[in-house]
Amino acid sequence: MSKRGAKNLYIIAVKGIKGRLNRLPAAGVGDMVMATVKKGKPELRKKVMPAVVIRQRKSYRRKDGVFLYFEDNAGVIVNVKGEMKGSAITGPVAKECADLWPRIASNAGSIA
Repeated sequence: MSKRGAKNLYIIAVKGIKGRLNRLPAAGVGDMVMATVKKGKPELRKKVMPAVVIRQRKSYRRKDGVFLYFEDNAGVIVNVKGEMKGSAITGPVAKECADLWPRIASNAGSIA
């Protein structure tokens, strides 16, 4: 999470997924999602805002054959252009996300 005041994000939609009847859209590392804040500062709650997934628990495969997973799921709140609203990111950011979103990569403490 970024140092913005949001502790818990609830994903309601994934950008770029049209969908199929009764199928829930899935988001992975680097995907932009529409989310609401469930726990956090009152001024952030009860609003739909874009966010980017930076870590996921479910293992995924990189092009070099390595399987990677993190100990938690995490995302950062961004604007529509992909610029972070917060100032810092706690924990590592996946390389796939850092390659897609340079503004997030510049604020990342470490890239895994």
